[in-house]
Amino acid sequence: MTIYPENIRAGDWSLFLDRDGVINKRPFNDYVKRIEDFEFLPGVFEALDVFDKLFLRIVVVTNQQGVGKGLMSKIALDEIHQWMLQEIKRNNGRIDAVFCCTDLKSDKKNCRKPTTIMAQQAQQAFPEIDFEKSIMLGDTESDIQFGKNAGMKTILIGDEKCSLIPDMQFDSLLDFALFIQKITVG
Repeated sequence: MTIYPENIRAGDWSLFLDRDGVINKRPFNDYVKRIEDFEFLPGVFEALDVFDKLFLRIVVVTNQQGVGKGLMSKIALDEIHQWMLQEIKRNNGRIDAVFCCTDLKSDKKNCRKPTTIMAQQAQQAFPEIDFEKSIMLGDTESDIQFGKNAGMKTILIGDEKCSLIPDMQFDSLLDFALFIQKITVG
């Protein structure tokens, strides 16, 4: 289902964002282990400034198994997220919370996307989140599956081939922000 202008009212919808590949450059075959490794993608600050005015809640949901693999500590990951949030706020954007799963993909029971555990955590923290009025924006098939599993609209960022069909696809976070800014009413 495509997102149409009559579906989106400012302040009614929530936005779920993946981190690596959407907000920051995804390291090739590696993890962002230090603040120095974190590189914002072009247009992210402008996009988040637009989203701040349109969305009720903006949350990041991110798989970070580098912690589970022992390549970094949870403290280091929290410091990276705190720094990311400060930089976004300093550039007139907003993210209300970051939910991350540090479990290994191989763990039988884990909270990683595409399970909806992080979506449920976000809804517990912000009961006003309605998954039917939420958009999941990510750059991988697991992001799209996560959104579909939770009953959200889905947006694929980039040119990743996906066996699931997202509701829409854009080249960048900023491209989606400019689109949603045009169609949002109220």
